Amino acid sequence: MTQKNDDLTANYVGAFDGRLSFGKRPALLIVDFVMAYLDPASPLYAGVEDALASNERLLAAARAAGIPVFFTNVVYQADGADGGLFYKKIPSLRVFLEGSPLGAFPPSLQPVDGERVISKQFASAFFGTSLAEMLSEEGIDTLLITGLSTSGCVRATALDALQSGFAPFVVREACGDRHPAPHEANLFDLQAKYAEVVSEQEACALISANAEL
Repeated sequence: MTQKNDDLTANYVGAFDGRLSFGKRPALLIVDFVMAYLDPASPLYAGVEDALASNERLLAAARAAGIPVFFTNVVYQADGADGGLFYKKIPSLRVFLEGSPLGAFPPSLQPVDGERVISKQFASAFFGTSLAEMLSEEGIDTLLITGLSTSGCVRATALDALQSGFAPFVVREACGDRHPAPHEANLFDLQAKYAEVVSEQEACALISANAEL
């Protein structure tokens, strides 16, 4: 039987109040922040310039603190066959065919030597990739997750991070979606069930507190 309660927050009190602790070895994971979401000519354009600026600040903070940084992107073979049903469900994923300029990272968010890039074909950064093994090898126990889109690859990645034993901390201002409704709804649900949703300011404080000495 569904509870009837017009106050959404009050409805969740007592059922979804848990909190995750920030670990001792965090990493920044920037999910799919590529030109497909920034170029107005792209079918996936999402108007996420503010989120880009937030990612730029977080990336600078992580690098200054010596926090490991991981990037993900999406790359498909010429016929999209490696994308399976996901590629069939979302035809606009053709913008990520290998060699497409829309699959490139923006100039202000480029990986540097020592930062890992995980290329994927599905929503989660963990599915079908070696991300979990990479994180374990480096002793990572916590992920600050940013990127695009909140309702898609960010949500899927945060869920799989939790299920893989890495505490997910999703940075609100550094994520984006093509409409505020799914963005806010998914941040609410992530906080309730699968992750900690933190502000950019909180994320920067956590990075600073965990800076390598």
